[in-house]
Amino acid sequence: MSFLKYTPYLYLLFAVFFAYDAITKWNDVNATPVLSLLIAGLAVFMFFFRRRFAKKMQDRNRKS
Repeated sequence: MSFLKYTPYLYLLFAVFFAYDAITKWNDVNATPVLSLLIAGLAVFMFFFRRRFAKKMQDRNRKS
């Protein structure tokens, strides 16, 4: 169960990967870097959301 503590950091890895993908596609005419940037932004959002939610659940379990 302790591996769930580290899973939000996978979202940061995905964000870095898709940001790199967007940068490499930026000058290509046929590529779509905007989609990669949106996915990277979503991954960053999910990182903060999951971290906040986990903290809420941990605080909730401590009070019970």
